[in-house]
Amino acid sequence: MRPTSSGIISRQNTAIRWITLGSREHWIAIAGEKGFRSSADAHSLLMAASVTPSFHTSNLKSVFLGEKSGINVSNVPITRVGFLRTTVECKESRIGKQPISVPSNVAITLEGQDLKVKGPLGELSITYPREVKVEKEEAGSLRVRKALETRRANQMHGLFRTLTDNMVVGVSKGFEKKLQLVGVGYRAVLEGKDLVLSLGFSHPVRMTIPDDLKVKVEENTRVTVSGYDKSAIGQFAASIRRWRPPEPYKGKGVRYVDEVVRLKEGKAGKKK
Repeated sequence: MRPTSSGIISRQNTAIRWITLGSREHWIAIAGEKGFRSSADAHSLLMAASVTPSFHTSNLKSVFLGEKSGINVSNVPITRVGFLRTTVECKESRIGKQPISVPSNVAITLEGQDLKVKGPLGELSITYPREVKVEKEEAGSLRVRKALETRRANQMHGLFRTLTDNMVVGVSKGFEKKLQLVGVGYRAVLEGKDLVLSLGFSHPVRMTIPDDLKVKVEENTRVTVSGYDKSAIGQFAASIRRWRPPEPYKGKGVRYVDEVVRLKEGKAGKKK
């Protein structure tokens, strides 16, 4: 059955749309917090609005209303809409709120937003953005706090807490990353300050080892990169792997020791 009339009424932040199908009215709440169980509830709101709707003919084509036809649509003045702005405090990061324990063999120098960490393995420094600040507690530990209540401050909180902890652990204990060469004829050799890789190319790959890193080769197929700067270790290990990433059919290439390479099945032979 095609609708014969429809309209919208709004009062007290509630808008209702009604559609007349034959002799029966169907009421639909399109906005507001309350719904209407029956047409009587919506009809009472329409009567309480105390407005006189004006009808005009609409020739719009709609999937819901059908093809072009004269349909009476009532226009009712809408009440003024207001917006409420509230300030929501960002939750504190679960990682960022954890304290950073500093060993006795590590010296901390804090000057404003600049932090220097010196240990038996080396020295690192970092500059914090204005969204976060670092404080030194009486117990000797460090704690990174938010200086502002913004979304970016919430993002920087956990990030710089992790970077600070990596600095303290790096200068005291150090980090290492292990890689493995998988493939026939793949091997690695140390020549002075260079790491020479044979990865199936027509020429060997020669890489210069940074001064703050140490590289060890075992069994010609296992490479260990160690140092006190975690980001530099990860960057150099990734540059080694980038020369020959593991291929998905036989798994040949350079991979991390703890990396899981998912192999594809490959093409199947003809069925006889």
